[in-house]
Amino acid sequence: MDPSTSTFNRSSGGAPITFPSLTAQQLQNLQSIHSRQAHPQSKYAELLAVIEDMGRDMRPTYAGSKSSTERLKRGIVHARALVRECLAEAERSARM
Repeated sequence: MDPSTSTFNRSSGGAPITFPSLTAQQLQNLQSIHSRQAHPQSKYAELLAVIEDMGRDMRPTYAGSKSSTERLKRGIVHARALVRECLAEAERSARM
């Protein structure tokens, strides 16, 4: 078995379930995503959270981490979309 996976045996029988082990950073990212989904926020608050997450990837990106670079790129794309949505939301609010 791959050392980067964990196995969970069901008490009711059946085949064991295998899933990848998560690092502390991955677990934190999943928890922040879950908390954002469980508690809807304004687009602006979501944008601030994305920018905060991007900040965590800056130093590893400079150090040459390819995974951090990819996460940073995805964060930039997500932030750009949120900026557009925030502007649209602000324009709608201004018209009312």
